[in-house]
Amino acid sequence: MPHLFTPLKIRGVTLRNRVVVSPMCQYSAIDGVVGTWHQIHLGAFATGGSALVMVEATGVNSVGRISIGCLGLWSDEQEAAFLPIVHFAHSQNTLIGIQLAHAGRKASTTLPGADHPIATPGGEFVEAGTLVKSDEVLSRTGVRTPSGGAGRSGGAGRRRWAT
Repeated sequence: MPHLFTPLKIRGVTLRNRVVVSPMCQYSAIDGVVGTWHQIHLGAFATGGSALVMVEATGVNSVGRISIGCLGLWSDEQEAAFLPIVHFAHSQNTLIGIQLAHAGRKASTTLPGADHPIATPGGEFVEAGTLVKSDEVLSRTGVRTPSGGAGRSGGAGRRRWAT
């Protein structure tokens, strides 16, 4: 049997096979909340037999997103919106991981191909390219995961989780 279809144990997590779906930015979130698009997009990979589906780069605060269309995980609403996706994936014997992200000084840009202003932490809108003080960007401490647990270190400044 090819190794692709054999289980793989990584620390305390066992994948049923070695098929892993990489995170793909969809730029389809509104206020950082997953929607129907994400449910169908991620759910399709879960039903296709993948052992692990990685959710796209998800901002840890509003100004840390790559664009205003990126997912976020800084509010209760965003966390709750992930749960149906996680539960559906689990019903298909698929694990869900997430790529937590902060885009640094190039964060909060407009959507690809669009011309929108961006929001600062105070809710003010500024033109793309305007600098925001780092203490405003890093004002929130702690990172959430849809399962409510702490993230696992993925190295190189990235944090990932699997449920």
